[in-house]
Amino acid sequence: MHILVISDIHANIVALEAVLADAAKVDATWCLGDLVGYGPNPNECVSRIRNLPNIVCLIGNHDAASIDLIDTFTFNDEARQAIFWTQQNLTHTNKDYLKTLPSTKEIGAFTLVHGSPRHPVWEYLLDTYTATINFRHFDSSFCLVGHSHIPVIYQLLDGSTSADLHIPQPNQITHLTPRSILNPGSVGQPRDRDPRAAYAILDPDELTWEIHRVPYDIKEVQARMKQANMPDRHILRLESGW
Repeated sequence: MHILVISDIHANIVALEAVLADAAKVDATWCLGDLVGYGPNPNECVSRIRNLPNIVCLIGNHDAASIDLIDTFTFNDEARQAIFWTQQNLTHTNKDYLKTLPSTKEIGAFTLVHGSPRHPVWEYLLDTYTATINFRHFDSSFCLVGHSHIPVIYQLLDGSTSADLHIPQPNQITHLTPRSILNPGSVGQPRDRDPRAAYAILDPDELTWEIHRVPYDIKEVQARMKQANMPDRHILRLESGW
């Protein structure tokens, strides 16, 4: 069984289509949230995700803010500007879909969240200290997270008191060991200095995890963002993946 694991699309339909084409035929798709925010095509992205076969999708913090579940003043000025634009442009149908999304999901040996098992929508896992604390907040063998936009694996091995950090290389198969926290990176706004869209393929039967990177037409997305008067910082960061 092959499951496409994606996160942080951020209204970047060009990157999303590149990922779906590259992943080709999969048995299911697990989306870890933030379908919208920052990017110029929120409706296209939400519609594409909700119509995928065998889709499991969570709510992210930008999704929640776009439907007034999070105070927008918890975001920085530029992110808030993008959220206001998204609120004005999302269709009622797509807003209604976002309202149905859960913040956590348990599927077999896997716990799915957007941010962290401790704070599913908001918390970033950016270091081994925070990751170590979060292992106390889920009981399954594995937890899948997004939010940081960085492909990474945290492991808490038997007998260890602190988590290890591993940066998986693209196209290399990682054999999973309980207990692990896995992040597939970002489809629409990578922040690991690699501008290519990121996703993972999970085989829950063989317990393997494989990160992939896909180039897409960044200039096209930037042109759409400029037309929508998106903040310059959000436009420029796509080029360098930060």
